[in-house]
Amino acid sequence: MPSGPPSPAERGPGGEAPLSAPTGKARLAILLSGRGSNMLALAREVREGVLQGLAEIAVVFSNIPEAAGLQAAAELGYATASVDSRGRKRAEFDADVVAKLEQFRPDYIVLAGYMRILSPTFIRAFAGRILNIHPADTHQHQGLHAYEWAWENRLPETKITVHLVDEGLDTGPVLAQAPVDLRGAETLEDVERRGLAVEHRFYADILARLIRGELPKTPAPATASQ
Repeated sequence: MPSGPPSPAERGPGGEAPLSAPTGKARLAILLSGRGSNMLALAREVREGVLQGLAEIAVVFSNIPEAAGLQAAAELGYATASVDSRGRKRAEFDADVVAKLEQFRPDYIVLAGYMRILSPTFIRAFAGRILNIHPADTHQHQGLHAYEWAWENRLPETKITVHLVDEGLDTGPVLAQAPVDLRGAETLEDVERRGLAVEHRFYADILARLIRGELPKTPAPATASQ
């Protein structure tokens, strides 16, 4: 795992990105499929929070061309791109996405509500540089519907996990976790509201620490507990 993004000189030659010259900041490609609430939170931290001076958003990408998050990103002035995943085979689609994203020379791929299981084609192209945020302890729950799982099991607490992505489903090395107090939650919507409030702060904090080289180089894998 890199302790920080490569310098412009270390990136070497490649396709021309439709953006300005490199600034020395970590270049983020943010991937989403829906409204983009985590993308908006990250964008705010890039402009005026913990990521200011550390990172820049190179592109916001979606597998759904009409995703609300793409429009929101464009309104903020960010470059956007999309490849429609509907009706596509996963590996072939991901090869097209890799080619599209490489034009923007990203240092990190930041999954922010990207509702796709990544193929080995994608993961190997950006190995060690793909981050995901998962609204559960990945040792206890992988995959979709994590807030529903917490609500149905009446958990007094759940955890938000930021991890690197490997070829399994939410099995990549855990970078950090943050607790979410669910005591007194009366509805699923309340659980989701509490969780998202933590997600929107925590993702940017961990990304900033990663860029600064403050996280372990070999974090523990998120294998299921026995």
